[in-house]
Amino acid sequence: MSNNELTYNDFLQRLNIQDVLIDAGYHLNKRDGLRYPSYVRLDSDGRRIRGDKFIVMPSGQCCFAAQRQEVFNVISFIKGHPHFFAEYHAGMPPDRLVNLVCNRLLNHPIADRETRIIRPKRDVKPFDMADYDIHKFNPQDRETQKKFYPYFKHRGIDLYTQYAFHRNFCLATKHREDGLRYTNLAFPLTLPNDMEKVVGLEERGRLRMDGNGSYKGKAEGSNSSRGLWIASPAKIPLAEAKHIYWFESAYDAMAYYQLRQANDKELRKAIFVSTGGTPTEKQMQGVVALTLSARQHICFDTDQAGKEFTKNLQKELYRAVRSTIEETPERKPYLDTVPDGDNLDGGEIELLPKDLLSSYGKYEAAMEEVLSMRSGGLCHPDDIQDQVDVMNGHYRQFREGLREFLGLDKAHDASFIREQPNPPHKDWNDQLLAVLKLKEALDQSQEREQQPRFHR
Repeated sequence: MSNNELTYNDFLQRLNIQDVLIDAGYHLNKRDGLRYPSYVRLDSDGRRIRGDKFIVMPSGQCCFAAQRQEVFNVISFIKGHPHFFAEYHAGMPPDRLVNLVCNRLLNHPIADRETRIIRPKRDVKPFDMADYDIHKFNPQDRETQKKFYPYFKHRGIDLYTQYAFHRNFCLATKHREDGLRYTNLAFPLTLPNDMEKVVGLEERGRLRMDGNGSYKGKAEGSNSSRGLWIASPAKIPLAEAKHIYWFESAYDAMAYYQLRQANDKELRKAIFVSTGGTPTEKQMQGVVALTLSARQHICFDTDQAGKEFTKNLQKELYRAVRSTIEETPERKPYLDTVPDGDNLDGGEIELLPKDLLSSYGKYEAAMEEVLSMRSGGLCHPDDIQDQVDVMNGHYRQFREGLREFLGLDKAHDASFIREQPNPPHKDWNDQLLAVLKLKEALDQSQEREQQPRFHR
């Protein structure tokens, strides 16, 4: 990076969220009566578009979408609403858009980059498991287990975890035309609606001799757009699962299980899913269609990409819920105002029956009080939490009424939770390795203390 290039930290420090809202076409809502500035969009006739409002938080660096319960800063707002900015075109990388918009708002020139020419991929033969020699892990045969040691040791994944997932990994050696043989740890990819057929492999190699990482990828010809690694230690069928755990890699899924299973015995009955990298729309749709009534645990990485993957999965969950609702004449005006891929409470609230409108008003007032208490700096954390509980209680009452109005079965309402490893760890395998390292240091310290001491 050259010395005159600006970073994300520069954008966050130099730009006010109101600058970005105005650039995106939002207008200050002077008649709102809220404690903090709010911004709304206007239609072609200059009338306010209901349900599209952002409240500026006291710091001036973030805004809050009340109906979606989301907070955005300068960066996340641009990435979450790319079509509002002049620089955007279909397929543009989000980071590129942020750089263009923020540099323009700061009157900082940015050089155009050369267009990268991407060569078309050569024809690839569809994946066929018959092209591989397979070595399986047998929990009753120690000799079969030894070959897996180089693949799991550097990841900190112990034998008990390997036992739990032994049906869902193997060693795969490809038959190559040049006679060379390469073996990788392989996590079979299947289709959610046909888990008997393997359509690819998520692959991991041995740790390199210099210790600088190992190969990771997918087997040639894998159906990467639809296939996922789907595993359950208790062999629970996907359609019967009560809990689905989403990860970007099978290693992370196994690490999470190892970290949590001692305190959660029901974890064996859960379904663990790895997308093997960037989750595709078809991957997510395939699983969600069969598991809408399950609790979805979104365990993607904590980096920016993981945050984007989380938003995309949430959108698919919302779309799936929407598809179960019958559009009656009474419901249609409201449903037409809910943006595609948005939560059902993201529509124009004023189109709901009066009792629901009143219920939502109680939630929004409680939410305002939470913002005020947090920004004032004079309230005890326990008092703030009490008000948060009040706010959440009002929201639950509103949500229950909304479901009743829309004829939505509670079991089919989107239920998900975002789970993240403890900072500063980017993923679950990083956290597992840190835990093991700390345990090793404590064990060594205890050993030294227990050694006899001799005095002269």
